[in-house]
Amino acid sequence: MSMELYPLLFEPILKDRIWGGTKLESDLGKTNLPTRTTGESWELSAVEGDVSIVKDGAYAGKPLTALLEEFPEELLGTKVYKQFGTQFPLLFKFLDAREDLSIQVHPNDELAKERHNSFGKTEMWYVMQADEGSRIIVGFKHMSSADEYLSHLENKSLIDILNEVPAKEGQVFFLETGTIHAIGAGIVIAEIQQTSDITYRIYDWDRVDANGKGRELHIEQALDAMNYNTTDTEKKYTKEPNKSNAMVDCPYFTTNYLPLEGSAGKSNDGGSFRVYICTDGNFSVEFDGKKYDFKKGDTILVPAALKSYLLTGTATLLEISIS
Repeated sequence: MSMELYPLLFEPILKDRIWGGTKLESDLGKTNLPTRTTGESWELSAVEGDVSIVKDGAYAGKPLTALLEEFPEELLGTKVYKQFGTQFPLLFKFLDAREDLSIQVHPNDELAKERHNSFGKTEMWYVMQADEGSRIIVGFKHMSSADEYLSHLENKSLIDILNEVPAKEGQVFFLETGTIHAIGAGIVIAEIQQTSDITYRIYDWDRVDANGKGRELHIEQALDAMNYNTTDTEKKYTKEPNKSNAMVDCPYFTTNYLPLEGSAGKSNDGGSFRVYICTDGNFSVEFDGKKYDFKKGDTILVPAALKSYLLTGTATLLEISIS
């Protein structure tokens, strides 16, 4: 039986975080926040224990993993299926940082496989909203070393050797594994990453929970995962209307910026699925006389077998695939 083709929207998986707030509701329309410190909305996930459920249409109520088992090539695409089998290789989130996130680092594929039987965690951020004075912490100010880093960590002066960038809407940061980083307070981010939940937390601003307990740190594990060189993480991109403007192109994902002003015709060779994250406005996906409507805060998965469709509306979209 072949797959019924339509753009798939999923139920958000909302996560309480010590640093979270309420902007996922006020800015992105996520209802029923579990707490007033909801930091993450997992929009599209096949992480074990956090598998996305289809929201509506023919497959409403079905887990993403069930669809991947039933229709692997139609959903993922021929190239992606060949590379990953029935694993969904990416994870899509929105983050609301009411407070600073911990300073952290992610392992590469080799380390993550060896230690956690997981993919590594290469990721990118698109800044959707940034309060005045907010900042991103990303990489070292100058060439560092394990000794220098540990000395500053011990003296609680780690921030002195890290690169702080003022945050503003529309910025893009590409974080290769090993890049030390933190999202600063007052920022809403759209995050695209490998399917992995492996984070080495290095410093958490001496925060404690209601019981006076601090969160677990992973200082030893981070040592050989860290890139002590300076890194060029911020990416510039063009904004030509109704076109896919290249933002990030890496072995794990390709992300384009698509400012939709009217309509944009799309075709797909069937090699990879496409994901659209709506960071502003409203848009529709039209094909075969059918029309599906979406809004700011929606993340949709267009199956690879849907080879021709039209995007219409006025919206800012991130378009993601695997090349």
